[in-house]
Amino acid sequence: MSLYDIGRASADPAPATTQVIDLKASRRALVAGSLGNLVEWYEFAIYAYMATIIAPLFFPSTSSAASILSTFLVFALAFFLRPLGAAIFGPLTDRWGRRPVLLLIITMMALATAAIGVLPTHAAAGALAPMLLTLCRIAQGISAGGEMGGAVSLMVESAPSGKRGAYGAWSFTGTTLGYVLGGAVATILSLTLSPAALASWGWRVAFLLALPMGLVVVYIRLKVDETPHFKEVVADRETVPAARAKAPSAARRPLGYLLATAAVVVVYNAIGNTFMVGMPTFLSKSYQMSFAQSSVLALVTGLVGGLTMPFFGALSDRVGRRPVLLAGTVSVVLLSYPMYMMIGLGFGGGLVALFVAGILIGVVGGPMPAFLSERFRTRNRAAGVSLTYALTVAIFGGTAPYAITAIADATGDRLSAAYYTLGCGLISLVGLLAVSRVHRSQHQEALED
Repeated sequence: MSLYDIGRASADPAPATTQVIDLKASRRALVAGSLGNLVEWYEFAIYAYMATIIAPLFFPSTSSAASILSTFLVFALAFFLRPLGAAIFGPLTDRWGRRPVLLLIITMMALATAAIGVLPTHAAAGALAPMLLTLCRIAQGISAGGEMGGAVSLMVESAPSGKRGAYGAWSFTGTTLGYVLGGAVATILSLTLSPAALASWGWRVAFLLALPMGLVVVYIRLKVDETPHFKEVVADRETVPAARAKAPSAARRPLGYLLATAAVVVVYNAIGNTFMVGMPTFLSKSYQMSFAQSSVLALVTGLVGGLTMPFFGALSDRVGRRPVLLAGTVSVVLLSYPMYMMIGLGFGGGLVALFVAGILIGVVGGPMPAFLSERFRTRNRAAGVSLTYALTVAIFGGTAPYAITAIADATGDRLSAAYYTLGCGLISLVGLLAVSRVHRSQHQEALED
């Protein structure tokens, strides 16, 4: 698979083909894909929500800030490894099929997360403890790298006519609700257990829950069939000459095409990982807000974002992906600083600010899966979506909790953290302006092969 093959998706649209969509199979694919994303991001979120609890257990230090930052560096490590996972699993998904690789990915992720729940702490194993934690995070990062591209491809390629935006949105809804579920579990444990019990064994429960959740997704994915589009690609491999499939076109500059696509995704990764994942620790450290209060605020953000994504995904089926993404991205740029100002007013102001943040996550997240899938052909869609998403989430998502905490700590100005999401919004705005206005219409019902 070449860079050219990935980037030329919409340069020369293939003739439309009529796809026969089985609605029952389509809904099964929707559930299998979104639940897999939910479990994947629960497993990532629970680490972030438990950061203040596990930091002294695995990274003991005289400075609480140093312990937390070390914990977030390991958090970011899994994100940095996502591109590696995308490079491994993306092409395999395009070669072997969506179903078998997605089954492998969710099994690997669930086992790695559950393993964290049984790790010895630094007090019991010394330097071995953070090393084992890091290995588990490496396994999480590599497996998660291929999940998004495979799940998005499964859901969008199985969508009924005119509903790719609505179906694709459930992929990011799953990730967002995974954050919410992780936060809910963390909040319930913090409210029902004493601080000593939570630090002793309560945090382990949160990680061990990943195993039964993963088994449920495995069962559901076993019942999913391959998408009609992928079946056509498999058939074409035996009938279409390779030279014709890779016929050159001088109308596209692949690198610029890929960079513009990646830039568009930056704002979603930044705002999601800032206001949902990193916010509990930021509020606890910068504003001395209780763990329960800060977790509740992050839950509000996730719920609002997750529940509004299908609406904005469906809206993009009507008006186009780009207009919806432009509206959300511009809003992030304009509202980042005011939202941080409101957070400084206390729990009430934070509730309003994070409610608004949730809507913004819904606006930019709803159309994003369909937008990404439509930028790549069926034969390399999983690889293209996985690599694009993994690179942006590694650079701008996994670093977000660390970045806002470090910026506020270094400057002594808690409001300075706002410049992170504001800057990421500007990057996506440039990307959207670079994307051709003649981007493949959502009304072109046949995805390219």
